[in-house]
Amino acid sequence: MTSVVFVHGTGVRAKSYEKSFARVVSGLGRVRAEIRVARCLWGEEHGASLGLDGVSIPVRTKHRGVGADELLDEDDPLAVWALLEVDPLAELREFAEAAKARRGQGARAGFAPGRQDPWQAVADTARGLSLEAVTDGGGSLDALVSDLAPHLGTAGGRVAQEISRTLGGTPPADGIEAIAARAVYALAVQRAEGPHGDDEPLAVDGADRDTVVGALTGQFGGTGRGGFAARAAKGVAVRALNSYLSPLSSLAHTFRGGITKGSVPASGDILRYQVRGAGVRAAIREAVRDAVASGGGPVVLLAHSLGGIACVDLLAEPDPPAGVDLLVTVGSQAPFLYELDALTALRRGEPLPTGFPRWINVYDEQDLLGFVGEKVFPDRVTDLRVNTRQPFPRAHTSYFAHQRLYELLAPELPK
Repeated sequence: MTSVVFVHGTGVRAKSYEKSFARVVSGLGRVRAEIRVARCLWGEEHGASLGLDGVSIPVRTKHRGVGADELLDEDDPLAVWALLEVDPLAELREFAEAAKARRGQGARAGFAPGRQDPWQAVADTARGLSLEAVTDGGGSLDALVSDLAPHLGTAGGRVAQEISRTLGGTPPADGIEAIAARAVYALAVQRAEGPHGDDEPLAVDGADRDTVVGALTGQFGGTGRGGFAARAAKGVAVRALNSYLSPLSSLAHTFRGGITKGSVPASGDILRYQVRGAGVRAAIREAVRDAVASGGGPVVLLAHSLGGIACVDLLAEPDPPAGVDLLVTVGSQAPFLYELDALTALRRGEPLPTGFPRWINVYDEQDLLGFVGEKVFPDRVTDLRVNTRQPFPRAHTSYFAHQRLYELLAPELPK
């Protein structure tokens, strides 16, 4: 039986690993049911932590100004999602400002005395949203719905509150349906990832995101399937971003301690691996040995991000683990580190060892932490491009929610 050993990347600990592992099991199970998936969780023992509780972080004592703003491309849907990652209500607030401006220019109010404010109906819809009918029969969409459903009511309530507060009394306007749906979705994702972003970002395929947003848009009475075609929404992201970048930059300084501590698992694992990477490689070696003993067949290393670097380093050592038939790196920096001469076991200019297994490297062009390897190691690496339809950094964490990944890998996995 072929075994796939799933090696996680930077910042992952037990809780988030189990969620990613379940996605891999489900995804591979739909294309190669006979494949056995085995764990390799190294983050708990060999990941980074602040051993002195962050006493090295300076305390900010004085507020300072911030630099110039940047703009997003209003025609780029990923730019809008990048904005909503920062502030889920940004679009909605800008929409409300535009509605107030129309009222100031002489437009009629949205309701007459004794008649219900039309925006109240939109707010009521936000409070009653549901994802019960959204399903794909046990795939990645169902996993996303399961993650979001417990938080949908709270997110819808917050959007309803914002609609009532900022739009009450303004004239009706087109385009609110998709904007409100995106706000509810973005808030639900934010809550699902923990009150302080403590959990690993949700792995979400862009197609699944658009399906969920489309379903929410439909409940608001809109017809768009999560798209950005409504004219009333044009330019909203660009205008809103100007209002948020500078304050957020200032807040980043003000709350540096919390931000730094929160980023330690992700950034700290990378730094720690550079000088303490032997423990990670030993954990992968042990997982391979167990997989060979349990499955009795070829072993595939499926490794994300930093896990891919560790696997390349391990397999390039003079005494690599026996039984690895295929290496699959996903969103990995290994080719980039080779070009920098920063790999542990392989110097720049050296070829891959003769016994190095077949290597498939998966990347998404939106993932700024994913690199290609075919030109770095000609005839030794095969690059496979996927499109999760997510902006960075979510593009880096969404590979295993993308069913196309498993469809591409299915014929490549040994039997």
